[in-house]
Amino acid sequence: MQDTRKRKAVITGVTGQDGSYLAEFLLSKGYDVYGVVRRSSVPKLDRIEHIVDDIKLCQADLIDQSSLIRLINEIKPDEIYNLAAQSFVPTSWDEPELTANSTGLGVLRTLEAARSCSSRPKFYQASSSEMFGKVVETPQNEKTPLYPRSPYGVAKVYGHWITINYRESYDMFAVSGILFNHESPRRGIEFVTRKITNAVARIKHGKQDKLYLGNLDAKRDWGFAGDYVRAMWLMLQQSDPDDYVVATGEPKSVREFVDVAFSHVGLDYQNYVEVDPKFFRPAEVNILCGDSSKARNILGWEPEVNFDSLVQMMVDNDMKMESK
Repeated sequence: MQDTRKRKAVITGVTGQDGSYLAEFLLSKGYDVYGVVRRSSVPKLDRIEHIVDDIKLCQADLIDQSSLIRLINEIKPDEIYNLAAQSFVPTSWDEPELTANSTGLGVLRTLEAARSCSSRPKFYQASSSEMFGKVVETPQNEKTPLYPRSPYGVAKVYGHWITINYRESYDMFAVSGILFNHESPRRGIEFVTRKITNAVARIKHGKQDKLYLGNLDAKRDWGFAGDYVRAMWLMLQQSDPDDYVVATGEPKSVREFVDVAFSHVGLDYQNYVEVDPKFFRPAEVNILCGDSSKARNILGWEPEVNFDSLVQMMVDNDMKMESK
C-alpha cells in the first residue's frame, strides 16, 4: 500500500531570505512545513507574511541544544534544512563569538537533534562560498581547499566539516550546499546588493544624494535565491548524500552590479557613488566564482534568472517600495 502521508520539513531560519523562498517551494511540493523561530517580543515575519497561515511556526534556538532536541523529536520530520545563522560577514568581526556559536556550533546542535530523532531525517546544511575566502584556484569546486577570511567564513567551515563528520560517523543522510552569493528583493538592507538597489530607488525618488561603498572591484558569483533553494531540495532527493557547489559560474564586480542598477533607472552611477574606506573588510575576499558542474550533472539543476534580470528585479522592487 502506497504511503500517502505528507512529508514534513523543518526549516531553521525560515524568516530569512532563503527560508522564505524554500518554504514557498516546499509548500508547492505538498510538504507540511515547520518554520523555526527564536523567541522574541516582536517576531519579524515580513518575508513569510503571505504564507504564514500555511506553515507551522515553532520556537527553538540554535544556541539552545535542548530546545532543538525537543522540537525535532516532537515533529519527527523527513527533512531538516539548517539555514539559520549570523550571516552578515561584517558583523562577524564585531561579534565573532556570537557568530561562532550560532553559525558554527549551531550546526552541531541541529545535527545532534537530528541524530536523536527516530524518523532519521535527512539534513541539509547551508554552507557558503565565503569558506573559500582567499581562493587558491578559480573557479572553486567541491574539492577546492578552504581558506576563510572572516570569522563568519571560519564558522561556516566548522559547520561544513561537522556535517561531513556526522555523515561519515553516524551514517546520516547529511549534505552541504556550498552556495555562492544569491540575492533577491527579500535580501536584508545591510547586504551590499540590497544597499545598492535601495539607494538607486531613493536617489531616483529624490530621497538620497549619494551612495557610499567599499571595494568596487571585488567580484562575486551572484544568482537568484529562488533558484538556489531548488538545489537544496534536489540534494535531499538523491539516493546518496553528497556536497554540491551551487553557482552561476559568472563572476561580476560590485562596480558592474552598480552600473546595471543605476542604468536601469536611467542614471549614471559615477555621479552618485563614492568609495568610503570604512566599508573595506579587514581581510578582503577579491573574487569568488563557483563551478557548479556537479550540481548540474547529478541534480539536473540550472539557474533560471541571469545577472541583469536579478539586479533589475531588485531595483524594481525597491522603486515600488520607495514610491509609497
